Parts: sequence; C-alpha cells; structure tokens
Amino acid sequence: MPFRDISGHERPIAILQAALSHERLGHAYLFHGEDAIGKRLTAIHLAQALNCERPSAPESLDGCGSCRACQQIAAHTHPDFIVIEPDRELATPQIKIEQVREIEQQFIYRPLMGERKICLIDDADRMTLGAANALLKTLEEPPGHALFLLITSRPNALPITIRSRCQLLRFTTPARTQVEAAVILKRDVPPADARLLALVTDGRIGDALTLDLAALRERQQECLELLAPQTLRSTSAILIAAESLAKADRGLETLTWISRWIRDLMLIHVGGDQDQILHLEQLAQLQDYAQRADLTQLLNLQKDIEKLEQSATRHLNLHMALESCLLRLREALALAPAGTPA
Repeated sequence: MPFRDISGHERPIAILQAALSHERLGHAYLFHGEDAIGKRLTAIHLAQALNCERPSAPESLDGCGSCRACQQIAAHTHPDFIVIEPDRELATPQIKIEQVREIEQQFIYRPLMGERKICLIDDADRMTLGAANALLKTLEEPPGHALFLLITSRPNALPITIRSRCQLLRFTTPARTQVEAAVILKRDVPPADARLLALVTDGRIGDALTLDLAALRERQQECLELLAPQTLRSTSAILIAAESLAKADRGLETLTWISRWIRDLMLIHVGGDQDQILHLEQLAQLQDYAQRADLTQLLNLQKDIEKLEQSATRHLNLHMALESCLLRLREALALAPAGTPA
C-alpha cells in the first residue's frame, strides 16, 4: 500500500517525499506520536518507496505496493529491510543488546537489492540501556547506505543522545472523519460501525482497522444493560454483575466502557456537541438520565475511574472497584434502589 492510501499524516509524508525528491534523506528518523496512529505504516511505505520496482510515476516518490520488493517489505522478508521490535514474551517487553548487535553485523555489508539497508526499530523506547548505547555507536558513524527508522509513542523515554542523532517527525492523531473514511473503505463496514470504531479508539487508526467489531458491539451492549435503570436500582443485580465481570477478568474493560458512557452523559448535561456522543443510539435514555444527574458526582467518579485505569498494572481489587463505581453512579443519577419508598 503506497503513501497515498495512508489516512492523515500529510505533513510528515510531505517532508519525507521532499527529502526523497532532493536526495537529502537523513540516515536516521524518529517517528513519534500516539500509539497505533500510522507511524509504523508510514515507515514501511517509506521503505517501499525506496525499493519499489515499478513506481506508478517517477515524480510520485511512492511505492506501488504490489511489486515483489513492496510485497517483501510488507511481509518483512526483503533482504535489505530489517525489523527490530521488543520481545513480547517478556513480562516487560524489551529490545535487547543482542538484537542491536545483529544490526551492526548486517549493516557492515552493502545492500543486496537496493541502494539502502533500512532498519525499522518499533517501540524504540523499549531498548535496554545497553541496546541504546550499542545503537548510538552506529548512529554516530552510520554507513552511507544505512537508514534507521525509530518508532515510539514515548520519545522522552529514549536517551537524549539517541534523539539528538535522529531527525524527529511528529505524528498527530488523524481527524475522526479521516479514520471513519479509512475504516469504511478498508473494512467495508456501515458508517455507524466506522463511527463506533473511530470514537472507541480515539482516532488510533491502527486499532480501528484491527479491533474485533462483533466483540466490541457485544461489550457495548453488555455495558448498556449494566447501566439500565432496572439494573442500577437493584443492589443485588449490581453485586452479582460486578462479581461476574471481575471473575471473567473484564473489570477494567467494563470500567472503561462506563467511563465512556459517563462522558456521553456529561456532554448532554452541559449541552455539548452531540456528534461526539458514542452511544448516540441511546440518546433518549441519556437525556433522561442527564435531567436527574448530579454533575459534580459524575465528574468525581470519572476522575476516580481514570486513576484506576492509570493504576492498571498494580494489584487492584477490581471487583470492589466495580461495585463501588456502580453504586456511586446510581447515587449520582438519583436512582433509588428497588423497593425504596418514593
């Protein structure tokens, strides 16, 4: 797939194509921005543009996406294209010094097929200190045929010595309309589903293109049933649901869905843009809730859920957290428990 098929990121792509046009491509770039928004995809397309065997037009400075070289790069089998990424099997994924030393050995030799050897280092901030120091030696005196493409969502986690030897390209989240259009085109889904994917992923197009839509809709429906008046009014229903979700290891996921729902409710409460509402199909019920909701309590609950999400790696009692959240939400919505006198 060529540059022209990437949604958003016009500025960094234009910078790269200008460098290609004037034969001033640097030896190392650091692509940084939010997770899953297209940084890695852009790096792969740059490698294709440099190695394409039949570009559509010389002036396009783009790959065709279908020739042997483009397909090999997409499959990570091209002899001049090396991908380094963290060992995902580790509890804390890392890029080890041995992986970087392998690059050093391979870059001694000239390219076999193209003019450059290209190394893509994904999640570059995961390099150990030893790996970063080993890479620094190569970046300080790079071979003339070398191109390093480092990708990270945490540029400040990289040593400044590494950052200073790379040209930085910042990637921003594409507009929601761009994400929706890409999802409709590439996944062939209805606009309502594309809108859901774009909103749930906060515009992270990589996630929007890969998330299981059926599972997403199922989780959304479960959340809506959990937040229905008949459930929230029943203390026993809340306790049973919280226990079941925690045992299924879906406590944190459920809290995230509740947080999205509360955000919708607050948007309606303050008269915000309804186009930003995730659960737009439930607008009538949300409006009914908004009329009775205590905004201060909702804001405090939202903040506490965000703190829980940020502490996800710690040992949390998600069963108790979910129970507390639902009971507090019931109070914020002035929903008396079943059987309570009016």
